[in-house]
Amino acid sequence: MLVKTNAIVLSKIKYGDHDVIVKCYTKNRGVVSYLLRGILKSKRSNSKIAYYQPLSQLEIEENYKANHSLHFITDVKLSVPYHSMHTNILKGAIVMFLSEVLASTLKEEESNLSLYEFLETTLQWLDHETDFANFHLLFLLELSKHLGFYPDISQLNYPYFNLSTGSFELKPQTQYTISGENLMLLKQLLGIKFDELNTIKMGSQQRQSLLNSLLFYFELHLSDFKKPKSLQVLNQVFN
Repeated sequence: MLVKTNAIVLSKIKYGDHDVIVKCYTKNRGVVSYLLRGILKSKRSNSKIAYYQPLSQLEIEENYKANHSLHFITDVKLSVPYHSMHTNILKGAIVMFLSEVLASTLKEEESNLSLYEFLETTLQWLDHETDFANFHLLFLLELSKHLGFYPDISQLNYPYFNLSTGSFELKPQTQYTISGENLMLLKQLLGIKFDELNTIKMGSQQRQSLLNSLLFYFELHLSDFKKPKSLQVLNQVFN
């Protein structure tokens, strides 16, 4: 059955000599993996691999067969052509990092329209903005909302944040607690919009420290989550 859907590329791996498996987050069915047969075989077909760069937004026609683990794309085009996402070295580092996070955290093979629209709109925002150094921090926080463990802000004025429970506390209850500067920056990020990110000022060391706390927060709430391998590249680029 031929089906059209929008999709965001999460990852791709070479399969054999000429094939590639692409993992996408689709608007209609959540996470779907596609086998691209012979896409590396010739120069003509190899040009199509450019469509499948990390976090590219595509409009695809797929040959869908129920109960199959791999599906086939019969037609593809860009739904949103990026202007700078894959050419700006700083944005490229963010894209590599976030695609790895998303490939690790998105598992559901069912439609989640609010999550898809979040990915769609925030990635377009990043593509057009020039002040984006803190983008990935707010992105991770907003992603946690869609994954079910966004911080409980009912006691936002409390001086400690418990990473294991996702709540603010008067006194630290576990070793998994943040306070001080990281807590201040976390509170500034909670509830703001992406257009307000330029109001938050932090240095590279502050950014790395808060990012490590957020990634540990993900590790505590997602059993199979691991720190992305691209974290070191991201930190080096923004240092």
